[in-house]
Amino acid sequence: MDLIFAQAKRKDIPHLVDLLAEDLLGREREDNSRPIALSYVDAFDAIDADPNNQLLVVRGEGKLVGMLQLTFIPYLTHQGSWRCLIEGVRIHQSFRGLGIGEKMFQHAIALAKTKGCQIVQLTSDKLRPDALRFYEKLGFKATHEGFKLGLTQ
Repeated sequence: MDLIFAQAKRKDIPHLVDLLAEDLLGREREDNSRPIALSYVDAFDAIDADPNNQLLVVRGEGKLVGMLQLTFIPYLTHQGSWRCLIEGVRIHQSFRGLGIGEKMFQHAIALAKTKGCQIVQLTSDKLRPDALRFYEKLGFKATHEGFKLGLTQ
């Protein structure tokens, strides 16, 4: 399958939210009702306006089949290097197991290298064992224990 990697467009927002809501955890926390909630549009606009953020989409067979978000972060540690944080990784359920995720990561890592990043990092929920295995297969190592604190308004 021929794949096209591109920056997400505003018109992609409903499809992106559908991808985010497609899995077990996403069904609990995302809202893919129509019209799409303004909070998604606001988040997209903020990401799109930030030169250190990129929403990458993958198209195949004329459909949006995958997505991920890249955030480029300057760090004082590691001698003032840059890192690339990868989040929001999703492949449409009909297109899993076809190697699209691996190609998507190859593309994302190439982008990180062009930005001068020395580290690519990501987090994944412990409730996603298939994703954890996938990242390990790609060479990622679980070197740190991650923590999150939910903030309510």
